[in-house]
Amino acid sequence: MRESISISLPEDLKAELDEAVRAEGVSRSDVVREAVREYLFIRRFRALRQELIPYAEAAGVFTDEDVFRATR
Repeated sequence: MRESISISLPEDLKAELDEAVRAEGVSRSDVVREAVREYLFIRRFRALRQELIPYAEAAGVFTDEDVFRATR
């Protein structure tokens, strides 16, 4: 089931959104829906990362390079 929501945007952001919509041939709803999807994904990723950091540090993994080194 879909629900509609209303958002307000500053004029400059709306203009940029409208330009992206024209350039890509998609609807505003498509762009906003994808932006919300990406935002929520990143939010979940960051929360999971914060949860796992203590385990990584306990295993001696502190940087991205440590991760890549461990997977080789």
